[in-house]
Amino acid sequence: MERRLTAILAADVVGYSRLMGADEVGTLAQLKRLRAEVIEPKITESHGRIVGSAGDSLLVEFASAVHAVQCAVEAQEGLAAHNASLPEYKRMSFRMGVNLGDVIAEDDTIYGDGVNIAARLEKLAEPGGVCVASNVYEQVKGKLDYAYTDLGSHQFRNIVEAVRAYRVSRAKPTSAFSTRDTLTLPEKPSIAVLPFDNISGDPEQGYFADGMVEEIITALSRTRWLFVIARNSSFTYKGRAVDIKQVGRELGVRYVLEGSVRKAASRVRITGQLIDAATGAHLWADRFDGGLEDVFDLQEEVTRSVVGAIAPKLEQAEIERAKRKPTEHLDAYDYYLRGIASLHQLTRESNANALQLFYKAIELDPEFASAYGMAAWCAVMRKANGWMADREQETVETERLALKAVDLGRDDAVALSLGGHALAFVVGDNNSGAAFIDRALALNPNLATAWLFSGWVRVDLGDTETALQHLATAIRMSPVDPLMFDMQNAVAVAHLFAGRFEEASSWAERSLREKPDFLGSLRYAAASYAHAGRTEDAQKVVSRILALDPGQRISNLADVVSAVPAHMALLAEGLRKAGLPE
Repeated sequence: MERRLTAILAADVVGYSRLMGADEVGTLAQLKRLRAEVIEPKITESHGRIVGSAGDSLLVEFASAVHAVQCAVEAQEGLAAHNASLPEYKRMSFRMGVNLGDVIAEDDTIYGDGVNIAARLEKLAEPGGVCVASNVYEQVKGKLDYAYTDLGSHQFRNIVEAVRAYRVSRAKPTSAFSTRDTLTLPEKPSIAVLPFDNISGDPEQGYFADGMVEEIITALSRTRWLFVIARNSSFTYKGRAVDIKQVGRELGVRYVLEGSVRKAASRVRITGQLIDAATGAHLWADRFDGGLEDVFDLQEEVTRSVVGAIAPKLEQAEIERAKRKPTEHLDAYDYYLRGIASLHQLTRESNANALQLFYKAIELDPEFASAYGMAAWCAVMRKANGWMADREQETVETERLALKAVDLGRDDAVALSLGGHALAFVVGDNNSGAAFIDRALALNPNLATAWLFSGWVRVDLGDTETALQHLATAIRMSPVDPLMFDMQNAVAVAHLFAGRFEEASSWAERSLREKPDFLGSLRYAAASYAHAGRTEDAQKVVSRILALDPGQRISNLADVVSAVPAHMALLAEGLRKAGLPE
């Protein structure tokens, strides 16, 4: 036995059994003619050696990967030319695969995984096509003027390591999906992240761009309400000028994220844009600049920023889509989206309407963890605004909903964070709430609302510095979030309870610019102004509070804020100075 490294070409006839069943004699004669007139002369010309031939298959050995690929492509071209003059039913097409591997040579043939992988690659090829392993691609790129399409990694039977494959052709690569019917859009919002363009002029930076896209795809995949196209499909578009609408049709997605990477000296700039594939409209765009000193930290920062920014945009786009859908065609997810839209209006009536919509979603899908979580979060907003009619009964129901959310959603970061926040704020179980939110962040560290809820719970646990760090993460990840007013209000509260009254006042003002009539922000603004010595400003805010809700009193603060005694005392003192009635 002899071992050697060699390039292996495996080929066989497409539909050979069908052809033999229709005409054994004619098929054998045509196969012999094609081998003698097209394939074997090309093998000889390319310095190859046939080491296996059984039925319709061929196994060929080459000393050079370049010669093996060149032989395969040119043989396929010769076969295509021969078939062009024949009627469709008489045409004979081959698939070919090429691998570079260590083989065992014995009795004029070769064996081993290298041969098996070549045979598996041949099965991946299209009729008339050539498919090569990544180790072959690395040898031939730049040496042969061919087009290469990355088909991603494949796990082959009886082969331990996954094999990355490439389609090879002289023509410009076409989509792997171009011959398929238009795909039906999933019920969930769907997105494909295309390979980012490397426009730095440095081919070595391609790995950085690819790694970033893979991280973004992985991060988006953790969001259970999203349908995310796998990396292997997205990367078939690498290096191509694409029509976003066509990509949407071919991959069956509603949204596409594309971007670019530019490197200059030790700095890098990443741009990204989110596009509605149906209309071509841009929903979001941003750019990120950083240093290459620690490339992985930069990748993580960009991934968090991109995912945190586009998730709310996707949700908003989906809500608008659900609003346009006829009511007789609504499903559980549509009710869920409409509930979110209603909840964000922040009125007593819209909150009640949102709760009914979430209950309807639960009725249609009793396993819908996030719907339980959103229903529980309605109680968070009712408590914060003083809208609870029966605090005891609603607290019991909130606990039921929140526990159902975290039980059904053990691997659902949205459900865990919503349920945890409701348990902490409404039920008063801060420790359990924090634990569920921590689990949500472990599952999906790119979920901005989970960082927000974590900030609120840390404030109530007395850890204001950690709270501020988590809130800063939420704001950075989702800078245009509909909940920005709540993020800013939480920062104000953290500063207030830390005794930094001017900072608290400043952040309360930012929150009120977003939502001028939000009672939660108004209460904390009044207390912050009063403790900072801005009595006149504090009194104006209290006047606004009483105009919105004449029943607001210091005595019922426990009904609207977390009952941490030290915090309650500080807030009550500030509101008393501001003039809120006892």
